[in-house]
Amino acid sequence: MALTTLDSKPALIVIDWQRGIVDAPTVHPTVEIVERSANLADAFRRQALPVVLVNVTGGAPGRTARTRPPEIINSPDWADLVDELNVQPDDHLIAKQRRSAFHDTGLDAHPRGLGVTQVVLTGISTSSGVESTARSAYDHGYHVVLATDAMTDIDPDAHANSIDRIVPKFGETTTTAEILDMLAETK
Repeated sequence: MALTTLDSKPALIVIDWQRGIVDAPTVHPTVEIVERSANLADAFRRQALPVVLVNVTGGAPGRTARTRPPEIINSPDWADLVDELNVQPDDHLIAKQRRSAFHDTGLDAHPRGLGVTQVVLTGISTSSGVESTARSAYDHGYHVVLATDAMTDIDPDAHANSIDRIVPKFGETTTTAEILDMLAETK
């Protein structure tokens, strides 16, 4: 479903643009995708709209845990958000240990407390963190928007499946440019 409108109080949620993940081989060049996410973050900030920056700091315990190569998890800056996001004092930072940024993080309380009714999502990995967070946002009652040109994945088939078949069931898909245009119109 294409983007119909921006609510009066949307929030941007940027998923897992962090140093330990940004260099992974992906469907789309991460430099371009991070730049689009950063442009959206800057535009949301200019409009005094909430920006939520999410990083992953671990995984689910038990048998669902996936091991990462030791050189990645032992890197001291693995979970640090990339500089391009230009983290600001008013940004809301969420560290997650599950696929969804809503699971066990308290994320819902922040936007809800600000009167947010719509969330715009960007990030990596389309079929994992982004899709899981979008599903949770929908389940929490938010209008969900996915900037598909500001998302990527390491698996081309999973990326395409998420964008073409999964996320249109519970969210609107659009481009960064369309969101930026709609934000500019609300000035």
